[in-house]
Amino acid sequence: MCSAPVPSQSVTVVGGGLAGSEAAWQLARRGHTVRLHEMRPVNNTPAHRTAWLAELVCSNSLGSDVPESPGGLLKEELRRMKSLVMEAAEESAVPAGRALAVDRELFARFVSERLVAHPLVTILREEVATLPQEPAVIATGPLTSPALAACLRESAGGFLAFYDAVAPVVTAESVDAGTVYRASRWGQGEDYLNCPLDREAYERFLSALLAAERTPRKEFEQDPRYFEGCLPVEVLAERGPDTLRYGPMRPVGLPDPRTGREPYAVVQLRQDNREGTLYNLVGFQTNLRWGEQERVFRLIPGLEKAEFIRLGVMHRNIYVNAPLALDSSLRLRGREALFLAGQLVGVEGYVESTAMGLAAAVNCAAFLAGSPFPCWPEETAIGALLHYLGSALPGSFQPMNCNLGIFPPLSKRIRGRTERCGAVATRAREALALFLEKQGTLFP
Repeated sequence: MCSAPVPSQSVTVVGGGLAGSEAAWQLARRGHTVRLHEMRPVNNTPAHRTAWLAELVCSNSLGSDVPESPGGLLKEELRRMKSLVMEAAEESAVPAGRALAVDRELFARFVSERLVAHPLVTILREEVATLPQEPAVIATGPLTSPALAACLRESAGGFLAFYDAVAPVVTAESVDAGTVYRASRWGQGEDYLNCPLDREAYERFLSALLAAERTPRKEFEQDPRYFEGCLPVEVLAERGPDTLRYGPMRPVGLPDPRTGREPYAVVQLRQDNREGTLYNLVGFQTNLRWGEQERVFRLIPGLEKAEFIRLGVMHRNIYVNAPLALDSSLRLRGREALFLAGQLVGVEGYVESTAMGLAAAVNCAAFLAGSPFPCWPEETAIGALLHYLGSALPGSFQPMNCNLGIFPPLSKRIRGRTERCGAVATRAREALALFLEKQGTLFP
């Protein structure tokens, strides 16, 4: 074994991403001394660019903020539990229609400054290469260092892996204002820049995309698995000539105000910082070579002279086979007080990772208090995610977003999705209120 449990009155949190930062904050709020280890900038990863805690890598969007949607419901639950990540998101929000998107730098700076200022939190800039002394929360995320990954693999019975990608970012001033138009889908504001393509432009772009040279994955396994919710744009294109038009380039609900008609295809740009000087290409995660990215993406109308300040990259994500490796409290099986959190447990998404950081911290706090672990209601968004991690089939397990399918069935069938979401949300709020009331001091 890489380490042995050692009694301790303080808690070690390994990893300063969203889950680790949230876990540290929640433990400190409950009066526990926290040592938060983050290896950056001493050891950087292939995807991170700064030394800030809670740096957002792939996108600046935290997903839907519609209260009745699964993602919006999850955010609501985190807000009720005084989530630091949600507070940071609200302080750094940028226009994104009905989604919650943030200025990356302001967001990460807010989280970092709050944790640095907390008297019970000590931040250590160093790599943790072995399993830490218990009690501890490991939230090292998809880019866990090789040494720690080896120890986790030994204790968790192996890892699964999939490939994640990052979308490019361009400067707003380099986008052709005479070509693009402002609109959110279905008339919900004007938060996005839209690059319209006619059929000829779309087919020219598609042909170039399919022929473009990709970056070799020399350091990765030879049999790659992609996460279906974050496929590289070139992989989507391989699935058929209209796949992009029904995916990230879907024009439905985005009529061009100059013609009154929907284009053949649309590329949307989402504001990436508060000043509105940077925009990212929505849904355009990619593993093309950097020179190829600039060549191909400049075929998109409006981006002919785009200045790319960040280009797309692909990296490997790792996660444990949760149904086999973890118990219902997010502990490694066979360990008394070693909790995992974030994407490492098998969830996908910024907010989902944050939720698992909060849940792991609350469970750890219950352990430190000598109390029973809380029984998170399956009817809530957080409880539904936890239930999925424990009940999924190990042979086909893969990371999961918060979605309607993981909630328990309603007592009566409701056909309309909007009405069904509303009923699920109402039930979840009732279950959460009762849960928080019963838990008492565990949720200050």
